[in-house]
Amino acid sequence: MARKAIDDYYDALQRLINNKPLNIPKDSKINNDTVALEACRKRGSIKRSREGFEQLITDILEAEAKRTQGVRKLQGKLEKTKQDKINVEILYNESLNRELMYLETINELEKEIEKYKHLENSINRDYR
Repeated sequence: MARKAIDDYYDALQRLINNKPLNIPKDSKINNDTVALEACRKRGSIKRSREGFEQLITDILEAEAKRTQGVRKLQGKLEKTKQDKINVEILYNESLNRELMYLETINELEKEIEKYKHLENSINRDYR
């Protein structure tokens, strides 16, 4: 394989790794076909059966593995964040319920205090 073509493929691979492609959409998967298309070649032009592509194909596979590793890590963080959100919502609802219970208890105690104040006033009047 001509060195120029291999260099074109490696340049295309590097653009895909940097997520700055010129010929295909950003955030595309990195595989033989996307590297070929980014290098302005036809889909399927990078084949294991063709001489000189062994190292390029290995590098393409490694680049995609690194790219998806970052995606998996972010998906893990997203799942943890979603679970944290659910836990916070549960704690929030529990605290609201607790606050309502406290308000109800305070209201009952205030009514009881008013009852005793009324009784106290009544007793004080009787003893005067």
